[in-house]
Amino acid sequence: MSSPAINLFFALFSFLIFSVSSSLPLSQSQSQTKNPATVQTLNVPAAEIKMVNPMLPPRSLSLTSSKRYEGSSDLVHLRYHMGPHLTRLSIQEVIASAARSASFPVDHKNGMYLVLTSHDVTMQDFCRAVCGFHYFTFPSMVGYTMPYAWVGQSGKQCPEVCAYPFALPGYMGHGGPGELRPPNGETGVDGMVSVIGHELAEVVSNPLINAWYAGEDPTAPTEIGDLCEGLYGTGGGGGYIGQVMQDRGGKTFNMNGKGGRKFLVQWIWNPNLKACSGPNSVD
Repeated sequence: MSSPAINLFFALFSFLIFSVSSSLPLSQSQSQTKNPATVQTLNVPAAEIKMVNPMLPPRSLSLTSSKRYEGSSDLVHLRYHMGPHLTRLSIQEVIASAARSASFPVDHKNGMYLVLTSHDVTMQDFCRAVCGFHYFTFPSMVGYTMPYAWVGQSGKQCPEVCAYPFALPGYMGHGGPGELRPPNGETGVDGMVSVIGHELAEVVSNPLINAWYAGEDPTAPTEIGDLCEGLYGTGGGGGYIGQVMQDRGGKTFNMNGKGGRKFLVQWIWNPNLKACSGPNSVD
């Protein structure tokens, strides 16, 4: 992936961060903040933050220690016209339905679809093998080929898997390191933000599953988000997430957003640097 593509990813992700932030709860003091929109992470008064590099247990994709939320009530079925259970195939129908009702033109050259599901919607392989994924639409179902990404809200299904490091498996809760405080107070949504960044980076670098990836198997590619999973700052690795910031309330972040928002986003692989890289790098 070229350097312009990397810059495009950070521009897309910055825009998305500003959009997602509007749906998070905001205290009165925060709502009065008039900080300019930025992704610069080091322009924060030193008295308000401290630099930390927590060591946490590695995340493992497993449902053995979580309570799976099935979302099968009649009420849930009434709320979602596609039902509360999705598969990798039925998500094509969700996109097709949205595309047919959209009032904007389709950008076949630069466009993509981003599908975000609520905490009470289950997805094939969610929590067991994936927290999000990307692929492309089928002309037979949607009418054309377009990259898309899906990310689920894991707050009630498997926060210890997909909202890591804001939640840890129950068996690690005694005598070991605790989870980090989410920067916006929403474990599931704050976890989604990092997964969205992961998937957007991979859509940019491998939009039709035939571009940049590592490994020998194109059917199971290791992409630029996969290579840096669990790293959030300089000095990460070996159980450490890397150097990140904590405010006076203990909330952990590595990126500033619009209106005083803060976010913790996973680093991605930079093929030019041949290393993991992110917005708060101090190397």
